[in-house]
Amino acid sequence: MQLKNKLRLAVTIGAVAGSLSLGLIVPSVSGASSASTASNTVTFAEGPGASPNYIFPYMSCATFSVSTINAFILEMYRPVYWFGLGSSAAVVPKLSTADMPVMSNGNKTVTIKMKGWKFADGQTVNAESLMFNLNMYKADPTAYCGYNAGYGIPDQVASASGSGNTVTIKFKVGVNPNWILYNYLSELTPMPNTWDITAPGKPSTCASGVYGAASTKTACNAVLKYLSAQAGKTSTYTDALWQSGVDGPWKLSAFDNLGNVTFVPNPSYSGPQKAQVKYVKELAYASATAEQNALRAGTIDLGYVDNSVLTSQGTATKPGANWSAVASNYNLEVGAPWSVDYAAYNFNKKSPEAVFLNQLYIRQAVQMTVDQKTMIKKIFKGYGYVQINPLPPVTPSSISGGASTTNPYPYNPTKAAALLKSHGWVVTGGNAVCEKVGTGSASCGAGITKGEKLTLSLEYGSGSPALTLQVNTEVSEWKTLGITTKILTVPFNSVVSDCVGNSANWSICLWGAGWIYAPDYYPSGESLYVPGASFNIGAFSDPALTTAVKASTFGTASLKKFANIAAKDLPDLYQPNTTNNYTGSGIGEVIKTLKSKIGFVPNSLENFMPEYYSY
Repeated sequence: MQLKNKLRLAVTIGAVAGSLSLGLIVPSVSGASSASTASNTVTFAEGPGASPNYIFPYMSCATFSVSTINAFILEMYRPVYWFGLGSSAAVVPKLSTADMPVMSNGNKTVTIKMKGWKFADGQTVNAESLMFNLNMYKADPTAYCGYNAGYGIPDQVASASGSGNTVTIKFKVGVNPNWILYNYLSELTPMPNTWDITAPGKPSTCASGVYGAASTKTACNAVLKYLSAQAGKTSTYTDALWQSGVDGPWKLSAFDNLGNVTFVPNPSYSGPQKAQVKYVKELAYASATAEQNALRAGTIDLGYVDNSVLTSQGTATKPGANWSAVASNYNLEVGAPWSVDYAAYNFNKKSPEAVFLNQLYIRQAVQMTVDQKTMIKKIFKGYGYVQINPLPPVTPSSISGGASTTNPYPYNPTKAAALLKSHGWVVTGGNAVCEKVGTGSASCGAGITKGEKLTLSLEYGSGSPALTLQVNTEVSEWKTLGITTKILTVPFNSVVSDCVGNSANWSICLWGAGWIYAPDYYPSGESLYVPGASFNIGAFSDPALTTAVKASTFGTASLKKFANIAAKDLPDLYQPNTTNNYTGSGIGEVIKTLKSKIGFVPNSLENFMPEYYSY
């Protein structure tokens, strides 16, 4: 749940002319098609408490994280269209399992031709493999985190069919071609017939069924139920079921209950870059400190240091001096994120504190006591960007449309305190207490009772000293306003599952990485802010914002209006957006003996692509 510095603003999908251009195609990498003799092992440090915890590419939001997708699933199962290589996050035709899509019929039809790669079991990755995913999506869209009611696939699909290597999807209305590629075709993963079962030895017809037919829906729901149950058992991950469907460069050879992972090369991989080492090991750590001890010992190749151990300043684009304890063996690397960093607000009526967050002036006061500039300097040692809206901090103007870069709520605790006071709050005994009930401009707001104390509950991810310091800093600032904050600290995976699945026990949720726009790469916001969106976990709703989202998805409007509304409306609590590494857990460390064909600047999508590494 995180395009790199600059996009080449030239190419659109297929042969479509006149559509919004994002710089969609990443350049080829010299020598990427050659492979040296495989040898040695690459070791990669997982984020603290953020081990992969699911294997089936069709997953709910409870497991929809970078650690599970970008550093685990994508090693084995390749989507129709691959995004991100080196420092770029653009689409990479050479690494995609299909030729670039072709739009026609007024952008109502898209034609996809599969390249004919092979799954590990020998089956061709063909049209039926892609229809398997489309049929499942149609049968139960809510089971997939990328689903957004009323948008894209499957809700705007009138029909879909496949034959041989060609799939044709017809939409009900014309769509923004780039949006469809970046946010929907990007999320489709071809699946093998070995997965089209409802129990061992019991084949089904989800893959071969007619799109939208009742019989296909029945078959797919049964298959989904079985595969989801198996995907919840980590002990099955190395079984023939999951490894038969591998079409990426790596197969899984070991996975333990702590989340330690071992990959070996997939000899059947049809793509251009073969593995160059014998093993890739992903190692689990409960905390940044434990991982840093491994760095001291030199036992990992790619890892991270918590910002708190660095003693010199860097910038968002240029590393400063490395941690002295590891500087002789490792190089420090940073990259720009393609993400929004935020803490989610809970507007759900079940939350007893939603009555406070539903007041915009309270959200404004809370935001004005988040000193992003100082936290970036002091806590994150300069490695970060101030976040003021949902767009990634390096969004090019061709996408943002020239959205405002002025922070509407800069750090100003005096103004924040005055704002609460003007709405009827009085600080008594260190607590902000409502004295003026009602809905007028000088009152506390609807649903807030006289004498009620302003309280919030914050749940955040453990294991990172820098994140803990960030939280403590913010909570301390809120306390100066009389806001009492109840804090719960749990591991990253638990924060995500709890905040997605339990809508009553938190009012602010901070897992520490915000939302990376992947595998929905176009930052149009329909996954986060429209009613019923897959990751609108706080039930935010604003008709004006929804209208702006639709203008940039069904239409070709830029994201300017969407970004400006979201900046002022504060659907989330914006947080400092720290620079990327390899795990989203601090600043990236790379052992000096490792070589790479694509460089070591961390990819802005946080893709882990060890097939490009060697010694």
